[in-house]
Amino acid sequence: MQALLEKRDVNSVELQSLLEAREMGKVNFLLVDVREDMEFEMGHIKGADLLKPTSMFEQWAKDFFHEVEDKTVIFTCRTGNRSGQVQNIFAKSGHKSVINHYGGIVSYRGDINR
Repeated sequence: MQALLEKRDVNSVELQSLLEAREMGKVNFLLVDVREDMEFEMGHIKGADLLKPTSMFEQWAKDFFHEVEDKTVIFTCRTGNRSGQVQNIFAKSGHKSVINHYGGIVSYRGDINR
């Protein structure tokens, strides 16, 4: 399971397994949804820790980068495009453990909070 947290990208099946392992205390990471408020309120992956809208990226990115630079962070969005962009920026800025959930919530078959 830890090997999944060392990847650059995880798919929805892998994310679901990671969330289950986190519930059991086997792994530790933050799941950050980078969609907009309205999208998040319509439904989000159960276990999402934070909402950080990409439209406000300039306001939160620098401080958040420093807050989580020693943590594993998985970014998710609707399809994996926005989360991939955020993940790429964080990785290029030197964050060692940022992961993109490619496929996003549209491909996720686990529990969704509505």
